[in-house]
Amino acid sequence: MKREIIFVHEPNDLQCGQAVLAMITGTDVGDVCRELGNDRETRLSEMKSYLARRGYIMQDPRREASCRDDLPPLCVLSLETPRCWHWSLYAYGTFYDPEHGVLDDFPDCRRKYYWEVKL
Repeated sequence: MKREIIFVHEPNDLQCGQAVLAMITGTDVGDVCRELGNDRETRLSEMKSYLARRGYIMQDPRREASCRDDLPPLCVLSLETPRCWHWSLYAYGTFYDPEHGVLDDFPDCRRKYYWEVKL
């Protein structure tokens, strides 16, 4: 089910995962942090379980992407940026990066992985 994605900027440098979860589910990022009991880096297991509780499936396996054409309509991205590993979102042709904003292509990164998300 395609729905409008509202961009969420990460509240701090450690909350990119929470911002991605907020964008996918349409939930306030502060509520995501409270429900996870985590306002720091988000683990893959936290991402998967949070989405599962809301009826989403973050499908295994993790896949590598070389360009946007490799991506499914909705997916969580794990990107090796110049500064760190970083969670981001690709949805229906647009990149929603919690640090860099709404983009037409991947932010600057060396390696790109994704997990398809389905409702």
